[in-house]
Amino acid sequence: MNSGFVRFENIQKSYDGKTLVIKSLDLSIARGEFLTLLGPSGSGKTTILMLLAGFQRPTAGDIYLDDVKINTLPLHKRGLGMVFQNYALFPHMSVAENVAYPLKVRHCGRAEIETRVRKALDLVQMAGQETRKPSQLSGGQQQRVALARAIVFEPKLLLMDEPLGALDKQLREDLQYEIKHLHERLGITVVYVTHDQSEALALSNRIAVLNDGYIQQIASPSVLYEQPENSYVAKFIGENNQFHGIVKEITNGRALVEIGTFGLIQALPVDVDSGKSTWVTVRPERVEIEPESSDHSVMGRVEEVIYLGDQIRIRMTVLGNDRFIVKIHNRAGQRLYFPGEEIRIGWSLQDCRALNT
Repeated sequence: MNSGFVRFENIQKSYDGKTLVIKSLDLSIARGEFLTLLGPSGSGKTTILMLLAGFQRPTAGDIYLDDVKINTLPLHKRGLGMVFQNYALFPHMSVAENVAYPLKVRHCGRAEIETRVRKALDLVQMAGQETRKPSQLSGGQQQRVALARAIVFEPKLLLMDEPLGALDKQLREDLQYEIKHLHERLGITVVYVTHDQSEALALSNRIAVLNDGYIQQIASPSVLYEQPENSYVAKFIGENNQFHGIVKEITNGRALVEIGTFGLIQALPVDVDSGKSTWVTVRPERVEIEPESSDHSVMGRVEEVIYLGDQIRIRMTVLGNDRFIVKIHNRAGQRLYFPGEEIRIGWSLQDCRALNT
């Protein structure tokens, strides 16, 4: 038997009886893991969360939580904590009353409720705010209260659906770190939904990249970023320069790819065959300008230089791609580049991958 704490086996989901939103899902989540479901709108990530929560039932297949099949088990019997983007706090209740609510419906004693509420609010840095109402709190504070309410009864599993989507950038980043540290302290299993790549990379033990009802790749953040298995993942995770080409041959672990009429380049082959089309990818930060030595170098023309403070982005035309990006750190004495300038760039073979289309 699969030993995953959470298991989806042969799951399909259709809302209208015709179109499958989830086409084929086999997924195992370890106890204590922080797994993020990442994908664009319509990819199926929220549907997976709703199936796990019990708001939806699968059209086919089985879902297990701690070796118990929960397909038809109602939400309140699954022992799950949930945090939503819109906070979902009771406006007429105080902070303490909101956090205490899951304990009251479980008929916990008054002393236990007070102890657990105090501990949960302390964990989310909201101690001292017990008597305030949600309308008196900022968005970030409301989300902290929602998080405290979700963990106060020590759930088996914590589900989070775009919980930081309504917050501004700085506050979102601050809460990302707090959620990460909270997970590390509690050791709770978390399934998190977002469309924000940087958020997924910052928080997760593993990320499942979804598109069109399928998991395209599931791996640790570093493996997803460094070793995408197809062009969709390469484009979706971080920023990637891409060239479309034809694989001419594969020898000694290297693919020789013809990029239109612009010539041949070498790349690491990933699930591609000779004679087939491919996307060749290289990350902007892995490109060197005027390299002393590199596995591959080409000439490019500077089209635009964008100053971003800690880094400088240079948009170039390279091998016919006029949206080729190079990122360089803004160091003291950094040489300036200007539109129209022709410069040589290069990259190592290990940073250049030929992926299936």
